[in-house]
Amino acid sequence: MSFQEQKIRIEVQSSECKHYKQGDVIIIDGALIDKGASGNVCVTALSAIFPFVFALRKRVSPEALGFTGEVTAQCPDNCAPVIFKLIPYSE
Repeated sequence: MSFQEQKIRIEVQSSECKHYKQGDVIIIDGALIDKGASGNVCVTALSAIFPFVFALRKRVSPEALGFTGEVTAQCPDNCAPVIFKLIPYSE
């Protein structure tokens, strides 16, 4: 049996940024962003969430990443903060 990476659903939980609104979604499928199923992808926000996306794709548990339960990350742009929730899943 081969190792199967998980997909990642990134949901905007809250936003003060003009590029995102609550409920927006980005889908990561392997190393790619599923452009057909995703909204905007800001490179500043992506830089903050990528380490967690990579680990979750490889099935690292939230607890091993220092989270209790949900994995959340904030865009580093403090002028317009966005909070993302990262949800691993398999089809």
